[in-house]
Amino acid sequence: MRNEARAGKAERDPKMDSPLNAAVAERDRDTIAMVRRAIQRRDVVLAFQPVVAVARSARPAFYEGLIRILDETGRVIPARDFIETIEATELGRIVDCLALELGLAALKHDPSLRLAVNMSARSIAYPRWMQVLRRGIKGHPTVAERLILEITESSAMVMPDAVMVFMKDLQAEGISFALDDFGAGYTSFRYLRDFYFDILKIDGQFIRGIARSADNQCLTSALLSIARQFDMFAVAESVENAEDAAWLSAAGMDCMQGYYFGAPTITPPWKSPQAKMRA
Repeated sequence: MRNEARAGKAERDPKMDSPLNAAVAERDRDTIAMVRRAIQRRDVVLAFQPVVAVARSARPAFYEGLIRILDETGRVIPARDFIETIEATELGRIVDCLALELGLAALKHDPSLRLAVNMSARSIAYPRWMQVLRRGIKGHPTVAERLILEITESSAMVMPDAVMVFMKDLQAEGISFALDDFGAGYTSFRYLRDFYFDILKIDGQFIRGIARSADNQCLTSALLSIARQFDMFAVAESVENAEDAAWLSAAGMDCMQGYYFGAPTITPPWKSPQAKMRA
C-alpha cells in the first residue's frame, strides 16, 4: 500500500504536471510527427552553404550540406528546429542516412564538388548508415576523397573511443573529418589529441562580433592555436560581416563560413545562374 501511495504521489508530482513540461512534451511529439511525415514523403533536401578559403575567397573551398525537411505546405524547416528533438531516436539515424545519401548523390553529380555532411556519432553503429556510405562510394573512386563528415563536439564526446576507430578506418579510404561547433561543448583534450580530425570548426558564438570583442578575440586565438598544434585546418563559423572577416583573416584563420559569404540554399551550386554563366 505504501509503495502504491508513493507511486500515486509521484504520478501527481506538480513538477511533472506543470504546464511548461506538458507544453514541451507536446511540442516534441509534434516535431517528431512532422519529421516522420516528411521522411515518409521523402521531403528531405540539402541546403548548401559555401566555406571559403581566406587565401582564395572568390571560390569556395568546399560546401556544407545542411539537412532540411519540407512540411506539408512546402515550407523549408532548418535542422535547428528539429535535430535536438530527434537526435537520440531512430529518426535521427534515418535523417543521418538521408543526409549522407543526398550528399553522395551531389558528389557523384559534380566531380569538382567537395562536400561536408553532418552526422551524429550515434549513427556509427547504425548498419543502414554504413550501407549507404559503401553503396555511395562504390565504383566512384574520387567520391570518398571529396567527402567530409562533420561530427559535433558534443556528439563525439558521447562515444569517443568508437569515434576514434571509425575515423581511422574511413580516413584510410580518403574520407576527411571535421569537428563541428568546437568550443561549445566539453571536449576532453586527451581525446582531442587522439581524434586526429582533419578540420576544426570554431563555434559561431566566439566569431560573431569578434572584431569588436576582446574576449572573443582571445578565445578564438586560443582555439586557433589548438588547431595549429594538432595540425588541423581551422574554419570560423557564423561570419556575418566584412569587419569580422578582416579580423579573422589577419589572425590566420584558414577558412570562413557564414552569411557574409553566402546563405544556405537548396538550389545546388552547379545549378545556380552564376554557375551557368561561368560554364
